Amino acid sequence: MSAAGHPPEPRTADGPSPPGAVPQVFPYQGSKRALAGRILSLFPDGGVPRLVEPFAGSAAVSVAARHRGLASAAHISDVNEPLMALWRLVIEDPRRLIDEYTRLWNEQLADPRAYFLRTRAEFNATKRPELLLYLLCRCVKAAVRYSRRTGEFNQGADHRRLGARPGNMADRIRRTSVTMRGSAVTTGGYEDALVGAEPEALVYLDPPYQGTSGAPDHRYLRGLRRDSFAEVLQRAVDNKVSFVVSYDMVTEDNTYGLALPGELGLTHRHVVAGTSSQATLVGRRRVTVESLYISPALLARLGGAGALDGRLGLEPAAPGPGP
Repeated sequence: MSAAGHPPEPRTADGPSPPGAVPQVFPYQGSKRALAGRILSLFPDGGVPRLVEPFAGSAAVSVAARHRGLASAAHISDVNEPLMALWRLVIEDPRRLIDEYTRLWNEQLADPRAYFLRTRAEFNATKRPELLLYLLCRCVKAAVRYSRRTGEFNQGADHRRLGARPGNMADRIRRTSVTMRGSAVTTGGYEDALVGAEPEALVYLDPPYQGTSGAPDHRYLRGLRRDSFAEVLQRAVDNKVSFVVSYDMVTEDNTYGLALPGELGLTHRHVVAGTSSQATLVGRRRVTVESLYISPALLARLGGAGALDGRLGLEPAAPGPGP
């Protein structure tokens, strides 16, 4: 409590991005920002002509790859239509998005708690992408939640913060827009984008974890069945598509979901991914280990398993548990 006995004023989220840092418009639980460097190490030397990122979310890998000049073009997609509409604004109309976010941020100041609830209700009724940006910047731990019954956004606000200040958000949007300029943005499933990718491209897949996609809080708009996912991956292997999959996650004492089937012929490695955001939500701190699966076509382009371990910084004699 403050000296006057009133609750402290909410804080803004953070300051401007350091010069040269990979830009990020909005926080998103499950974002691969912490793991992006490891994933980028799996790009063939010289980069790729096109990076495809279904399950886009924050598109952390696409943004990082474009920022570092490893992908000449990018294609991001997701089944979450308002999210992809937000990405279109970021890339194609950043000025409008900056103006709308600035308006929303300033309007909330009179009563941030009530404003968040009104904006959430308005988003659920209209699906306007600028409202989604505001909600992503204000909701608890950037942990998006959708009602299991209605599919509506139902996560609460983090009342300690007001979200990024308009000036900082404007800088993030401008930098990300420049980085992702010319990228393709589509709404839909991952199947065609993966299976139809050309041999020279690289596909990065970050599907919802098995242990959370069917949970009662229904974090995602649509779950993902392991057997159906494996069938599509097999088609991509048969088509010699180069892809990387982030899949089951392991914490210090838990594993979420089953490994992908061994008959797919994917090369499996475990890499440290940082602190579990899900554990943080319930007041615990756990180190998480991410499973990466590399397709045979990509492994051949990288020079085999030994080269793969070197790129990931792993000891060749201890590549991690297999599927």
